Amino acid sequence: MTFIGEPIVPEVGSGDVEAMARAEPGLPRAFTWRGDRYEIADVIATRKTKGTDRGDNYVRKYWYDIQTRCGKRMTVYFERNPTNKSARAKRWWLYKMD
Repeated sequence: MTFIGEPIVPEVGSGDVEAMARAEPGLPRAFTWRGDRYEIADVIATRKTKGTDRGDNYVRKYWYDIQTRCGKRMTVYFERNPTNKSARAKRWWLYKMD
């Protein structure tokens, strides 16, 4: 297992619109990381991490354990309202890869 912690670039138009209709992030069906394109074959598991802001609890991160078409297992996440202002445009992250 390798921990990465780098942003990924979702492929335009590949987001899960059903999830977005529920006000959740639309996991992209394909994305680019370090110049390589990856396509998601299967979502193995999902989970949410809650956080506190000004006394209110809310979902801060949405985690997805995925299998790519090329056979790699990865964990990606979407960070809602990142505290780091420079990260706000980079909402999807590759957390780890097996």
